[in-house]
Amino acid sequence: MKKVYIETMGCQMNKSDAERMYGMLEYCGYYQTENPKEADMLIVNTCSIRKLSEDKAYSQIGVWGKRRGVNINEHGTRVYNDYPKIIFAGCVAQQYGKEVFKRAPYVDLVLGTQRLYELPELVKRIENGERIVSIDETPYQESDIKINRVKGINAWIPIMEGCNNFCTYCIVPYTRGRERSRKPELIIAEAKKALSEGFKEITLLGQNVDSYGKDLEPHQNLSWLLRQLNALEGNFRIRFVTNYPTDITEELIDTVLELDKVCEYFHIPMQSGDDYVLKKMNRRYNYAIYKKICDHLRSRVKDVTITSDFIAGFPGETEEQFQNTLKAMTELELDYSNTAAYSPREKTVAAKWTDLYIPEEVKTERLARLNEHNRECCLKSNQKYVGREMEVLIEDFEVRKNGDKVITGRTRNNKIVHIPCDRDLRGEFINVRITNARTWYLNGEMI
Repeated sequence: MKKVYIETMGCQMNKSDAERMYGMLEYCGYYQTENPKEADMLIVNTCSIRKLSEDKAYSQIGVWGKRRGVNINEHGTRVYNDYPKIIFAGCVAQQYGKEVFKRAPYVDLVLGTQRLYELPELVKRIENGERIVSIDETPYQESDIKINRVKGINAWIPIMEGCNNFCTYCIVPYTRGRERSRKPELIIAEAKKALSEGFKEITLLGQNVDSYGKDLEPHQNLSWLLRQLNALEGNFRIRFVTNYPTDITEELIDTVLELDKVCEYFHIPMQSGDDYVLKKMNRRYNYAIYKKICDHLRSRVKDVTITSDFIAGFPGETEEQFQNTLKAMTELELDYSNTAAYSPREKTVAAKWTDLYIPEEVKTERLARLNEHNRECCLKSNQKYVGREMEVLIEDFEVRKNGDKVITGRTRNNKIVHIPCDRDLRGEFINVRITNARTWYLNGEMI
């Protein structure tokens, strides 16, 4: 029995891609292992959002390349041994293509994001000694494939891929391509399968889920898809990420309010709290518009959680403009934000503004302040729920070093809760009274 190990870097979409790769590779006789040292095939599933992620991917395959070993043939040429086979997949693969071979000559296959479903055919070819680059920008047609999900409570289900927005800092349109929706029958079938396997929460994934269905015939939308999934039998939850601020419709808000399984949670990246920086980023809103969206959501959806993304040190950002971001996080009462220092990405517009680059030490210092402000906002958000009774879906059971037994789960609005409990209740919905608030989580007791 041949074994395959996948090192996944990056977002939930990459994790979902890894589950699909594991499923497809079973058709080729490869079975999942958690130990890379015993694998016959090694895959790094890369992320190109930041330079650090890209460097980490190359570092990882460098370690694997040493396992291949090198021989010198009769012509004096360095020749790498055949196993383990090494595949360089994901966004960095899509971005650099055959250039990967120059940096890592021991790689057998460079697999772009839009050729994922071609994997079984390509594996047969590299087993016969070929070295292949597959990064065609024409998406490979999805087939009905097996998915090897990581056992747990939440099933990640992509509903669309790609982005048409072309923000000046973002590499996604170049690595994931233009927006394209999956056929609804495939999504619904995948959801049914996940529910039959015991998953209790479904998270719909897309770079911009609000655009779902625009490219389908007949046209559908996210609200329609949510209604189809909500109608499936069983006690489970539905989430969706990520939303583009100005694409959130009144129909979608109505749908969240009407459907009992759809959670009160919106992830809405803002990126900066300053109007000038937002314009330079090519975002289609300003602070006032984003605030109006948040205020409207809070007025209509009780206990809604709104999370965001922010970048520190965007090219040309002044201290005053950065202060506007800190101010926005407070005024908007954001529940949590993903944060990062700006990282120039090849092909993007902002990468060409070399004369506007912020020194690394300034970016690092601003990111530290942004993170501290984020912690303050998270704690303030969590404190609102002390004394409240909330439904929690249990995801984990832990026996701590001191002997305490604790179950951990999430509320409908995505708050993490730790609860003392002697029983493993993973997959169950329980009612909890919130007793205490910490920065990143809540404490509770069973009712």
